[in-house]
Amino acid sequence: MALETSLEQPAPVRQIATAIAGWVDRLGAVWVEGQIAQVNRRPGMSTVFMVLRDTVADLSVTLTCSRTLFDSLNPPLVEGAGVVVHAKPSFYPNRGTLSLAAREIRMVGLGELLARLERRRQLLAAEGLFAPELKRPLPFLPGVVGLVTAPGSAAERDVLEVARRRWPAVRFEVAYAAMQGPRSAAEVIEAVERLDRDQAVDVIVVARGGGSVEDLLPFSDEGLVRAVHAVRTPVVSAIGHEPDSPLLDLVAAWRAATPTDAAKRVVPDVVEEQQQVAAARDRARRVLAHWIAREQAALDALRSRPAMADPRHLLEVRREEVTALRDRARVTLRHRLDRAGDDVEHRRARAEALSPLATLRRGYAVLQTADGAVVTSLAQTTPGADVTVRVADGRLHATTTRLEPLADPTHPTEPAEDDDA
Repeated sequence: MALETSLEQPAPVRQIATAIAGWVDRLGAVWVEGQIAQVNRRPGMSTVFMVLRDTVADLSVTLTCSRTLFDSLNPPLVEGAGVVVHAKPSFYPNRGTLSLAAREIRMVGLGELLARLERRRQLLAAEGLFAPELKRPLPFLPGVVGLVTAPGSAAERDVLEVARRRWPAVRFEVAYAAMQGPRSAAEVIEAVERLDRDQAVDVIVVARGGGSVEDLLPFSDEGLVRAVHAVRTPVVSAIGHEPDSPLLDLVAAWRAATPTDAAKRVVPDVVEEQQQVAAARDRARRVLAHWIAREQAALDALRSRPAMADPRHLLEVRREEVTALRDRARVTLRHRLDRAGDDVEHRRARAEALSPLATLRRGYAVLQTADGAVVTSLAQTTPGADVTVRVADGRLHATTTRLEPLADPTHPTEPAEDDDA
């Protein structure tokens, strides 16, 4: 029943909050339809917190459920999924907030569709089809660009006009296919494989304008994902707008936000490339000019050295050194020759002093018998014997007339009687 309050007797906040909590509690469990706007799985907690948003009005409420219930959902619950929830409303007086404690969650409509796509994405990712190392690099300037799109579509016009404006010489090989409906996936697969077999095609662009999730379902087809994974030519996915994310974006070599963005990514801008070439050429010129200036300065420094300015200078210095060395050698050799000559003269004088001829020149003589024996004692000759006397300048032939022995100074004797010679 209603609270009785007045200006004089107002109710405190706690009473109002408690009353609201009681009214909400009496509401019991209800079935609520909405869209999951946010999922927050906090580590270590057994409760999963979500935000359930009204699909029409700008209203939302906190939704909680056990981790066991959340993990048991198949397909898994993702943000943006439409759901019908059987939940018990609760009002927390301390915070003044309303929340729903989910007891059962069922995905419906778009939510179920998104959940199926998420399940498919997880399975294909587990097989490694979305691995970054498998994505092929795009060519810098493709010779021929393959384009898969609907005939006469805005996506075709955007890609061709933007690409040719950026690089007028670019060539396109267009393969038309249905970009919506039940035949779309098969036709896109056939177009991609046909362009991949063309050796002239360097890159393939799959382009389509924006649309609803249902319209973009063909580009999340498992067959299309596997076909793009198998081709040798790099594929650019240009499906929808920035928020759209079909599975083709994950397996493609490059994901473009729009068809226009794909044209900008595939074909370089000729003006920008010319500017970069001009800038690179200017940098090369500056580097080359700096290098030439540095080498010229080094060459000038070498040429300014005395040896380079006057090459004869080094020869003159070396000539003077050779002359000085030669003079020193001459002086040293002359000094050594003089010393050697003095030594020879000294040795010659000694030899002459010791020579018998020098003794003869001092007045001595050598007495020899007729047979040439040197007479050193009176016993070697007799009176009347022929002898030869050797003097300094010749020989004298004589006959012994008498012998006169001399007294030995160490043994004095009587003088012997002289014999006549």
